[in-house]
Order: sequence, then C-alpha cells, then structure tokens
Amino acid sequence: MYFSLSPAAIWPVVMLFASNIFMTFAWYGHLKHKGSAIALAIVASWGIAFFEYCLAVPANRIGSAVYTTAQLKTMQEVITLMVFSGFSVFWLGENLTWNHAIGFALIAVGASFIFGA
Repeated sequence: MYFSLSPAAIWPVVMLFASNIFMTFAWYGHLKHKGSAIALAIVASWGIAFFEYCLAVPANRIGSAVYTTAQLKTMQEVITLMVFSGFSVFWLGENLTWNHAIGFALIAVGASFIFGA
C-alpha cells in the first residue's frame, strides 16, 4: 500500500484532530459543570462547535484529494475515540478500563479494513 506524505494527506489528519478536540468539548465539556444552566451549556456548545466546523469542513475538502469519503469518515471516527479517551481521563477524571481499550481496539481493527487495498 502506497502512503503519501503530501500536504493533502497530512493536513486533514491534523485538522481532524483539532476539530475533534473542539467537538468533544462542545458535546461533553459541560459535564464537568453540571450545576450551570442547560441553556448556557447549549449556547456555549454551539459557540465551540463553530470552530470544529471551521476545521472539519476544510479538512474533508482537502482530504478528498487523497482519501475516499469512507476513509475520511473512518479516520474521523478513530480520531474521535482517541481524543475522547484523553478527554475522559484528563478533563472528566474518568478511568479507562480494559473493556474500553478492547472495544476501541476492535473498532480500530474494523476501521483498518476501510484502508485496505
């Protein structure tokens, strides 16, 4: 399998990681502040999600020169799990168990079929 190190191959990965950080905070960051009003959480989440879209949309546009749509979506999901794992531990203070690791690994194995020749 040929692997390209062109900007069109690398930038989408970098941008999807960054966009996932924003989206994870938009979706789950408020769980650390459950005492705040839900309306405030919604408005803050929308504001954060704007920056996620500013990264995800161009990442997919640039990446489509190198990757198929299925590959871009699969990459997005695997990156989401990676970002979410770190977020759960470092922001929410939750522990990841072996069950989580095995489940995420199985998802990654399934995703690898999308990138197979």
